[in-house]
Amino acid sequence: MYRILVVDDEPMIRKGLQKLIGESDHSICHAETADNGVDALEKIAASRPDLLFTDIKMPKMDGLELCRQVNERYPDLPVVVISGYGDFEYARQCMSFGVKEYLLKPVTKAAVNKAVLKLIGGLEARRQMAYIPLSKTEDWLIQLQDAIWHLQPESIKAAMASMEHYCTASMLDARMLCELTQDLAVKLADRLNARHVYPFEAPQRPAERDAVAFDWLCDTAMGMMEQLRLKRKGNLKEPVEEAKAYIEKHLNRELSLEEVADKLGLSATYFSQLFKQMTNETFVYYRTKRRMEKAKLLLSMPHHKITDVSAEVGFADHPHFTKTFKKHSGLTPSEYRESLGIKG
Repeated sequence: MYRILVVDDEPMIRKGLQKLIGESDHSICHAETADNGVDALEKIAASRPDLLFTDIKMPKMDGLELCRQVNERYPDLPVVVISGYGDFEYARQCMSFGVKEYLLKPVTKAAVNKAVLKLIGGLEARRQMAYIPLSKTEDWLIQLQDAIWHLQPESIKAAMASMEHYCTASMLDARMLCELTQDLAVKLADRLNARHVYPFEAPQRPAERDAVAFDWLCDTAMGMMEQLRLKRKGNLKEPVEEAKAYIEKHLNRELSLEEVADKLGLSATYFSQLFKQMTNETFVYYRTKRRMEKAKLLLSMPHHKITDVSAEVGFADHPHFTKTFKKHSGLTPSEYRESLGIKG
């Protein structure tokens, strides 16, 4: 049974359309209704329909805005727009939002029946097509992201071979393979950009052939890896500056060298040597120095309690904070405050 949501602010038209849809095929169609776009979005979110029929002119949220939001949130939900306006501009705007059919009022039983059967036929075809679990695509994304970040071309090839074998066994057609590889490539760029270290541009869509789609994704991943390799070699200061920014952002906790190195996609050993080479300070010393400098800033503000300052710079153990502060400044936190003329 296919569920169809009819959206129209006029009760008579809404009920009439609901009846026409039901008459298309009692065995496969069940129509429900909504008064306007806002009501429709709530009902779609609560219980998603298989098809959507909507009017254009409605209060609260019109049909064009509804189509736009549906296209953004539920891009695979087929939409039919029904309008009393034979204006091409309405049709053009609707089609830009992924609308599948555009019917003019007064609608006929034949027109409704044709649209319903056409879209249900499309749904049936989609349901018979292969399905790739989200968990599987997530695994592929993680493998590719890690391989790129740690400059491992063989791992990229292994991930691609696994993906191609799985998709071949699942009998994905060329269109689905192109959509899958395009989606993975865009998400891969997003994941790498989320590290806020080096920018990666969203790749272009591959050609409409399965072999080319896999080759394109592999080339794209390899290209990203080479971009990363060149950026790291081209400016040794860049990863160190990124490390400093990351340390600065996390002065309120005990940040490990391994975590920062992984953030940059470098081995801990190499990062440690690089940091010392570029700053003349060890990672631990620099991190502690910056925490103590922030502590001094906070201690200079009378409204901050010393115990709160300790926590703000990542020391859960107050005595340890006092000892570390004195080692770096020659004074205890209380003595430092007194030197500034602050009591308490």
